[in-house]
Amino acid sequence: MASEPKRRHSKARKRVRRAAIKLTSKFVNCKNCGKLTIPHTVCKECGFFGGKEIVSKKAVKVIRTN
Repeated sequence: MASEPKRRHSKARKRVRRAAIKLTSKFVNCKNCGKLTIPHTVCKECGFFGGKEIVSKKAVKVIRTN
């Protein structure tokens, strides 16, 4: 037979314990421009990743269609 708890844990005790378990978003500063960016992704502001320019921000053109 499995062991059982001797006393019931209150709702407050359970909620206090679970309050520390939460998802947190991690951000790092871009080494090129200094803006906050998600790790292991290309910076949206400057287009650099790992010290190299991956996406050229100067050559991007916006084409509008009506």
